[in-house]
Amino acid sequence: MRAIQVKEYVKGPEHLTVTTLPDPIPSPSTYLIAIHAAATNFFDLLQIRGKYQIQPPLPWTSGAEFAGIVLSTPSSSANPKFKKGDRVFGSSQGGYATHVCAREESLMPVPPGWGFLEAAGLMVTAPTSYAALVHCAGVTKGQYVLIHAAAGGVGLAAVQIAKAFGATVIATAGSKRKWEVARNFGADHIVDYSKDGWPEEVRKLTPKGKGVDIVYDPVGMVNASLKCTSWGGKILVIGFTSGNIEKVAMNKVLLKNVSLIGMTWGSYSKEAPEMIGKVWEDLFRLMKEGKFRGTLYTDREFHGLETVGEALGMLGRRETWGKVVVSVPQGTESKL
Repeated sequence: MRAIQVKEYVKGPEHLTVTTLPDPIPSPSTYLIAIHAAATNFFDLLQIRGKYQIQPPLPWTSGAEFAGIVLSTPSSSANPKFKKGDRVFGSSQGGYATHVCAREESLMPVPPGWGFLEAAGLMVTAPTSYAALVHCAGVTKGQYVLIHAAAGGVGLAAVQIAKAFGATVIATAGSKRKWEVARNFGADHIVDYSKDGWPEEVRKLTPKGKGVDIVYDPVGMVNASLKCTSWGGKILVIGFTSGNIEKVAMNKVLLKNVSLIGMTWGSYSKEAPEMIGKVWEDLFRLMKEGKFRGTLYTDREFHGLETVGEALGMLGRRETWGKVVVSVPQGTESKL
């Protein structure tokens, strides 16, 4: 197979190279997948530098999200969920390659009418946003939801989910193109959070200036968001793409009766596995109803594993929106 193997940590994605490796051999409990599309993530940028909380032993293949075709099923299973030739998307270490092995619980069927490029970016963003907004925050019709970095992968997923539940969405983003994208995915109001005074602008958009009911924050903007959160509001801590892990002014949290809720979808497989199927069932229903669509970055195309470094570089420089996905050419063995 062809893959991006990390033999030593690199300073940046421009130093990643494609190499030829033996095809992976699936264990009795894993599927073998021919990858047709690989999605990029911010944590990939950290992992290739050796700065992520999960670091496989060197050497390892980079990437984690993909979509493709099942080439073989687990030998230990008499009744596997997927059969040879099925179109699936999923998550497993080694996504920047032509082939990958993955366990059944880390795979999902490609939704009807979806292509590999659209499906490759679903496994992390969609359930993260759904579980956060619906199960953690209990979003309901009539609420005001502030979504930071609304044109990003998790941001656009959150915009669609909040709208599907009848909320009014206030989206923040830092460029005209990203404002346009957020509005195209359903945001009701757009606020430029690169300007001073944006929290007051947000407050003025809410009834009687009370502030928003829910804040969805994948950036690391809790302190500033407290200025425009309503009494009894909820702030969802999704991540820290700004690179800054805040020290929060807890006196403001106390005085406003605000709930701070951390959300890491990856922990659900261990701590709440019973929720995973329910979340995906609800997401597939929203897709079928036309209330949730793919968030593929379409301003330019990335074709071939050789473009992964460039795609990650643009992602790291905040030059993209949605999910940046690379198409992965395959030989005739995967065209089933």
